[in-house]
Amino acid sequence: MHTANPWHVDLDTCAMEPIHVIGRIQSFGTLLSFSPDWIVNHAAQNCAPVFGRGARDLLGHSAASVLAADALHEIRSRAQMLGSPDAVERLFGLDLTGDGRRFDVALHHSGRSWVIECEPAGSGRQRDHVSLVRPMVERMRSAGSVQALCDLAARMMRGLTGFDRVKVYRFEPDGGGEVVAESAAGGIDSFRGLHFPASDIPAQARALYARNLLRIISDIDDPTVPIVPAQGPDGNPLDLSMSGLRAVSPIHIEYLRNMGVKASLSVSIMRRGKLWGLIACHHYAPLVLAYPVRTACELFGEFFSFLLEQAEDEAARQQHARAGRLHQEIMARIAGGATLLSAFEEFSEAIRDVIPHDGIAGWVDGQFLSRGSTPDREQFLDLALFLNTCGAGAVWATDAICAIHEPACRWGDAAAGLLALPVSRAPGDYVVLFRHEHVHDVHWAGNPEKSVEFGPNGARLTPRKSFAAWKQERRGHCRPWSADEIAAADSLRVTLLEVVLQLADAARSERARAAQRQDTLIAELNHRVRNILNLIRSLVFQSKASSDTIDAFAAIVGDRIHALARAHDQVTQANWAPASLHRLIATECSAYAAPGADGRARLAIEGPDAMLNPAAFLPLALVVHELMTNSCKYGAFSRAEGEVRVATLPRPDGGLDLRWSEHGGPPVAAPQRRGFGTAIITRTIPHELSGEAEVDFDPAGLRARFVVPASCIAGFDAGFDAGAPAFAPALAPAATGGGALSGLALVVEDNMLIAMEAEDLLRELGCARCELAGSVDGALALIARHDFAFALLDVNLGHETSGTVAEALRARGVPFAVASGYGEAEAVDPRYGGAPVVTKPYAAADLAAAVARSRA
Repeated sequence: MHTANPWHVDLDTCAMEPIHVIGRIQSFGTLLSFSPDWIVNHAAQNCAPVFGRGARDLLGHSAASVLAADALHEIRSRAQMLGSPDAVERLFGLDLTGDGRRFDVALHHSGRSWVIECEPAGSGRQRDHVSLVRPMVERMRSAGSVQALCDLAARMMRGLTGFDRVKVYRFEPDGGGEVVAESAAGGIDSFRGLHFPASDIPAQARALYARNLLRIISDIDDPTVPIVPAQGPDGNPLDLSMSGLRAVSPIHIEYLRNMGVKASLSVSIMRRGKLWGLIACHHYAPLVLAYPVRTACELFGEFFSFLLEQAEDEAARQQHARAGRLHQEIMARIAGGATLLSAFEEFSEAIRDVIPHDGIAGWVDGQFLSRGSTPDREQFLDLALFLNTCGAGAVWATDAICAIHEPACRWGDAAAGLLALPVSRAPGDYVVLFRHEHVHDVHWAGNPEKSVEFGPNGARLTPRKSFAAWKQERRGHCRPWSADEIAAADSLRVTLLEVVLQLADAARSERARAAQRQDTLIAELNHRVRNILNLIRSLVFQSKASSDTIDAFAAIVGDRIHALARAHDQVTQANWAPASLHRLIATECSAYAAPGADGRARLAIEGPDAMLNPAAFLPLALVVHELMTNSCKYGAFSRAEGEVRVATLPRPDGGLDLRWSEHGGPPVAAPQRRGFGTAIITRTIPHELSGEAEVDFDPAGLRARFVVPASCIAGFDAGFDAGAPAFAPALAPAATGGGALSGLALVVEDNMLIAMEAEDLLRELGCARCELAGSVDGALALIARHDFAFALLDVNLGHETSGTVAEALRARGVPFAVASGYGEAEAVDPRYGGAPVVTKPYAAADLAAAVARSRA
């Protein structure tokens, strides 16, 4: 009779822990839950400071009696936008109770209830962290491999969040995982290359990561806050699966405490709807990350997932291309009269180039052939009988044949793993690739077999106390066959069966699936961006319909955003005073339309210049940008001889009559469908400025007329020369030998991402190493310790300026340049002594020119 072991701990108990209904939240925010008819049915016990009443006093009351009318209207409007059970809507800076206090709010479904979570919005000047994501993504596009992409993602996320350690963690098929990339502060032991067992992140936690893409733990010592009541009328606790404030399992808290971690952040990496891995962030002190920063992290994770899928798909495409070349080579030999038997050696060499192996053996038409390290004929015949039981319709692979086919242990010195390709429609004929045993060490973060102990939580899985590297020798296995190699083997099998049409159909199907996945992902990314951004949200969403590829989509949106940026520069350089319409038009022309072949200007502006109020400037910038880009694509500017004429005519009521006409371009026809660009041209001025817009698709050239109301016009200036616009982009002078860098450079910049970008640019210009400082004290300490060859100073360092640093550099004779997001106007402090200024964003050419000028 079998007696159960009373001390046995079933790992399934950890996997079944109901972490999504834990009944508590972290204390840096609070929570309310409403029934379908907007009656409070749950409340966090810390809600009184926000809503003026305790949790139990709120239960049963209507949302209208708890929330301000405007806040409730906004929340219910956003509830309408929740497109799926796992969707989360975000509202930033919302006045929840009408008393002027601002909160960042998340809204999501929980069963039939609506759940809002709120936390105080930051005070003072707020940085737009979401806007940092686009340049981060642009930098990651240049990564040449999956590993380089992961390394850069870890570095970028650490710069964005300020966590002490950021890891890119990839899950393995068994649920375990490996740290494949890491960025960590100095003095912290590295986890890179370490493996973690599946029990560290159990199955239900992985499932939750696949639904809720961001998880924050601000302080493991937070006592957390209970939700009242613990169960609803149906007897079930509130489901917190999509909660951003959800408290943490005591087991996971103990796990983090054993690692010495005080705060953590996890961002899910998804690939084709499945959890590929995590961007895992650790901090060794409590850290509350503002909701806008967390939102930017989640958006960054989604873009990283997309780029990762692209990179892995590119590697798969390259492997597929090699398999295709192998197919062509084999088919060419067959077309020349060769057979698999007669050209077996040549075939095996060609296969080795695509699928590395140590030996190859074949049984075809009753004949045995082998090359390299393989079983002998009798051993192979026994193996073939075993392979018949594995299914003859597909390739079959294992990295440890001895573990599942005991007779293979007798020839284990020849091979430890195999990849079998059936080459006949009926079982019996095979080509099999073999690999030697690969004895290697697996490095674990602590002993994985010590994960089950008895601790303060009773007879359950208790996290191990040590995460020091623990080495395990692995025997009886070959190097694993990768998914790409198995796919190549399957293509090879089809080739050997001469089913060429099947291969072509599979390729076409895969391309169609890839296109569908891309379309779906683009739509999802647009949905996320729509929840976060205001004006940019509309541009992204409306622009996607006219984009066939992600690159075209990014170009269109980028151009429109840059048009707004150029307009914004003109307004801000004038200190938000009225700005020139002529300059706006000329600047857009210089950005998109080159002069004619004879050097003549192709844009003519007639009439007095209109000085636009700032509120009208940005909408008109979008309209002019769309007119200019459409002309470059389809109109007058698409031909070298084409011209655009613009007339600005004052109206008797003080308004403006703006007329646009194109000449010398291709024939014009009205578009068959109304795109977003056309909507901007025809609707922006009427909708935002209460003006008028008319567009005539005259075959001889597009004509448009706009009426801008007097309220948008500050006045007219007849003296502006449109032929020499003050805001035309200046070309940075080419770097000369005098501007080349060497030695040590200093970058003083309070934004980590911009500092890292400057570091990379200075390295490109030749400096051997860069030191980074984010404050005056940090910069002065570095200057005292090092001899610098050049320095780049950001003027505004948060609550201080870098003028003192400039004085210290000048006293030591160190040349420097000033970087500013405000242009030349900010560097008038005499302590900078006329140092060259580079305006953000700057490129390598701008910086090279500044280096040269600083040494002149």
